[in-house]
Amino acid sequence: MEYVHLGRTGLKVSRLCLGTMNFGPYTDEEESFRIMSRALDLGINFFDTANVYGWDKGVGFTEKIIGKWLSEDKSRRDKIVLATKVYGKMSERPNDSKLSAYHIKKACEDSLKRLQTDHIDLYQMHHIDRNTPWEEIYQAMEQLVREGKIIYVGSSNFAAWNLVEAIYKAKERNFLGIVSEQSIYNLRNRHIELEVIPACKALGIGLIPWSPLGGGILCGVLKGVKEGRRTREPLQKSIEKLRPQLEAYEKLCDEINQKPADVALAWVLSNPAVTSPIIGPRTVQQLEENVNALELKLTDEILKKLDEIWPGPGNQAPEAYAW
Repeated sequence: MEYVHLGRTGLKVSRLCLGTMNFGPYTDEEESFRIMSRALDLGINFFDTANVYGWDKGVGFTEKIIGKWLSEDKSRRDKIVLATKVYGKMSERPNDSKLSAYHIKKACEDSLKRLQTDHIDLYQMHHIDRNTPWEEIYQAMEQLVREGKIIYVGSSNFAAWNLVEAIYKAKERNFLGIVSEQSIYNLRNRHIELEVIPACKALGIGLIPWSPLGGGILCGVLKGVKEGRRTREPLQKSIEKLRPQLEAYEKLCDEINQKPADVALAWVLSNPAVTSPIIGPRTVQQLEENVNALELKLTDEILKKLDEIWPGPGNQAPEAYAW
C-alpha cells in the first residue's frame, strides 16, 4: 500500500480510503467487521464515516458498528486515521443539525461515544452552512482541538470559494483550518475540475473524492446487476440516459482486458491532485477488487479515449469557457 500526505499536513494516509456508508443498511455487522479487518490487513489506514450514516437503521448506526469493531481489539484504534462528519440532521430538534457551535460540540461528543474512542482524527463539515459565521465554527473546532477530541478539520461538498474563505478565516485566527475536501468526482461527474481541484492544489488541501465509481454506474452495469444499490430505480434511469457512453466505456474496458470498476478507480487515482478516493465495498470481495485498481496504470492513450467517452470541462475556469 502506498501512503501520501493528507494535504499540507504531515499526516500520511493510504491511497484508498475505506468508506463505510454501506455498513448497516446494506452490509450487516459481521461482514462490516470482516471488511474493516481485511482493509487493515491490506494496509488501508484511512477510514471514513459520518454521524448521519445508518439511513433506515437510524442515524449513528454506522458509527456504532465501527465503535464495536474498535472495542473488539483496542490496538486497532492506533492503526487507523478515523474520519467522521458533522452537519446532518440527527433529530427533529431545531439545533440538532448544521454547524452552530452548539451542534458541533454535541455532535462531536455523540460521535465519540458511538465510535468508542476518545478522539477523531479528521472531523469534517459535511456541507457548507451559509447561516453560521466562520468565527463561530472555528471557535467550536478550536475548542475541540484544545480538548484533544479532534486533530484535523476537513470539509465536504464545499465550493472553491468556500474553501478559500475557510482557509483565510483560519489564518486570521492562527488556526490550521481545513486540510481536506471531500467532493464527488468520477468519469461521469467532473465538475470540480473547473475550480475545486485548482483551489485544493493552490491551498494545500487534500482531495478525497467520493463516489469514484459513479454510484455503481461505472462498474459494468450493462452486464446486469441483481443486488445492491445499483438496482435502484434512479440508477436504472441513468443507465438508459447514458447507454451510448456506457457501451463505449465497457467496450474499451473489454479491449484492454480490465474491469470497468478498476478503470474508473484508476482514472481517479491518476489525477495528481487526488489524495485518497473513497471506496464503499459491501463485501470483502469487493474490497479486494477495489485494491487491485492500485496496480493499474492507465496509458496516455487510454486516458485520451476516456476523455472522449466522458468529456470533462476541458480545462480549469475560466479557460474552460472563456478565452
